Amino acid sequence: QVRLVESGGGLVQAGGSLRLSCAASKTIIPINAMGWYRQAPGRQRELVARITSGTATYYTDSVKGRFTISRDNGKDTVYLQMNSLKPEDTAIYYCAAGHIDFAAGRGGPTYWGQGTQVTISS
Repeated sequence: QVRLVESGGGLVQAGGSLRLSCAASKTIIPINAMGWYRQAPGRQRELVARITSGTATYYTDSVKGRFTISRDNGKDTVYLQMNSLKPEDTAIYYCAAGHIDFAAGRGGPTYWGQGTQVTISS
């Protein structure tokens, strides 16, 4: 079982920035992709960004140009730099990791973090 440990959430004003980090414990089966989901109250959990071990990235439309996902493969750590934050970005952000299907966008992640709260005030 892979353990994902997140950090970096908090409260900022609109227009501000936050950086989320997520470190994965060692695994025998390689992790092919890591990413971030978010879930706002009353809404479904959505994929925000994903990055493969080959550094291919995916972003949901609402964060393109504002969020940047990056990964340190040697440390199995993923980061989400969030700039120009808006109140609608307020949510619990979950780190996720998975194998080939997740990397290819054919399936969901296998492993989840515990979530970190991000709150943007207007």
